Amino acid sequence: MIQNWSIRSRSHHCAQSGRAFVEGDIFHTAIYFDPETGGYLRRDVALDAWKQELSERTPIAYWKTAYTPHVTEERPEVTSKESAMALLQRFIEEDEPHTENARYILALMLERKRILSPTASKETEQGKVLFYENKKTSEVYMVRDPELRLDELVQMQDEVATLLGFGGPAAEAAKAVGMSFTPEGKLEKKAEAKPDPETPAVTPEPENGSTTES
Repeated sequence: MIQNWSIRSRSHHCAQSGRAFVEGDIFHTAIYFDPETGGYLRRDVALDAWKQELSERTPIAYWKTAYTPHVTEERPEVTSKESAMALLQRFIEEDEPHTENARYILALMLERKRILSPTASKETEQGKVLFYENKKTSEVYMVRDPELRLDELVQMQDEVATLLGFGGPAAEAAKAVGMSFTPEGKLEKKAEAKPDPETPAVTPEPENGSTTES
């Protein structure tokens, strides 16, 4: 199994020159493997210092980022019904092998909702690793691509929906009152089924045994 990490430390200064970034500066975010800790490090390097950075070390992945002042985002409380972001953060921190598929599905959901932005990918011996960046906080998340088959993808989407509180008993209760959950977890009225044009209409039998002339 390849470890997945949440890399939260976004610097406000160039790692090479020490110069402070100002709003709008374009810089490179580079990820390195740290053999001492067995984890990953992040270095943010200004464009004019990037050549020097590459001459001294080789990143496993990098991309360009526009600097914005740090945004402090309160970490969502972990409850029985978690948000997709809270659930992804918890799974990454716990780093349990059985949650790798769910992490991938959650990352895709958050990408569609434009909360996470895909930045890079890296082929490894254990498979492809995807890098995502939180658009608000600039935190970086590493998630392995499990290369799920279509049937596995559908099954995992259902399991993740249950974890988020949109499935299981909640889904059954919604169904009982003619409602259903959207992928974002919102309740909506189920669309009424349209009659099949090939199925003949059934004429109700008249009461009291009378007949209806055609």
